[in-house]
Amino acid sequence: MPSLQEIQEPIAEDLRDFERRFRDAMKSRTALLDRIMHYIIKRKGKQMRPMFTLLSARQFGP
Repeated sequence: MPSLQEIQEPIAEDLRDFERRFRDAMKSRTALLDRIMHYIIKRKGKQMRPMFTLLSARQFGP
């Protein structure tokens, strides 16, 4: 079975772009909210849906 890293390899650049955009979108001027979002973003489990979406787009996209 391929490792997660091997699965992500074809979309690595897209994932980095997603992470950057997601992080920028979640910034807040409210310190407490910004701190909470920082912890949420650090959890890598939130990357499964974007990974599946990007892989599907590569497989079935134009």
